[in-house]
Amino acid sequence: MIEEKKTGKERTQPATRNEEWSDERIQGFLELEPPAGVPADYHILTKAYRGMLPEHFSRFVPFFVAAGHDINVTLSDGTTFLDHVAQHRAATPYMEVLEAAGAKSGKPA
Repeated sequence: MIEEKKTGKERTQPATRNEEWSDERIQGFLELEPPAGVPADYHILTKAYRGMLPEHFSRFVPFFVAAGHDINVTLSDGTTFLDHVAQHRAATPYMEVLEAAGAKSGKPA
């Protein structure tokens, strides 16, 4: 059964605005554990991408790289995280951050 989208005071979870994104909060993503079969670095990037606005993601990526994580981690099919992000319509700011940090496509040319 599909329900109508709840709005206003009917919403069960209030909207959050002006959240505090301290360096500690952003660096907390580096501690995430992956599910079985998923490369740890890919999982961390996925969670950060899904959970952060571009301005927060741009602060996260240097921490990720400085901690020795692989910005070009690949899946079993050879695709990188940049390939994954490139499929999304509003991903340009995230792609720019990744590319500035040295991310490359794993897809054959």
